[in-house]
Amino acid sequence: MQLFFQENITPPLISLDQDESRHLYKVLRKKQGDHVFVTNGAGLLFECVILEANPRKTSLKVVHTTEVEEESFHIHLVIAPTKSPDRMEWMVEKITEIGFHELTLLQTMNSERSYLKTDRLEKKIISACKQSLKYRIPILHPISKLDEILDSGEFEDYQKFIAYVDEHHDHHLFDSADPRGKYLVLIGPEGDFDPVEIKKALQAGFKPVSLGKARLRTETAGLATVQILQTLNR
Repeated sequence: MQLFFQENITPPLISLDQDESRHLYKVLRKKQGDHVFVTNGAGLLFECVILEANPRKTSLKVVHTTEVEEESFHIHLVIAPTKSPDRMEWMVEKITEIGFHELTLLQTMNSERSYLKTDRLEKKIISACKQSLKYRIPILHPISKLDEILDSGEFEDYQKFIAYVDEHHDHHLFDSADPRGKYLVLIGPEGDFDPVEIKKALQAGFKPVSLGKARLRTETAGLATVQILQTLNR
């Protein structure tokens, strides 16, 4: 299946934007009468027939609509951007393929980067969703300070964890999290969280967890977190 993405779909007719139309027409060589699949990124999958294949604006007619159920769990990853934007883009691509729901970029005391272009990350997310046939686009939040996360009242019903390097705790995330839950996991920068930040998180109800015996790079830790929680809910 070749999947296309278009927001604000109002059946029975769909018009693909220029980027999607160009890909359909010039790369895939689709033509009038061919069947294609389109998602709105909010859980709906539309089977369509091409009315007009045009590299600027392709017109489709919806012939069947499927609503994809939401998963029984929710992964919200809060992670400090890496010094290299490429490494963060790689992580976003891979965790999208594996499956997550929300991502918040985190500014900490040891952050090496306090700004990252979210438009590039959003494109990576959409592209990875299309490639891996996912019909719900994860939410990407702008960068937030740690105190804003800790003081927020919206995570009261979440299982909250902070992953950091500490030889004195061996509570693995897989053993600490309960299946079919809502998870909020903090991942620090390459220099890890400052002890003051760890203390604040623990006081705010976050549980310290390990992702394994090896010390992981920030982007690897983000990938491992999503994979662990997906495995827990397999």
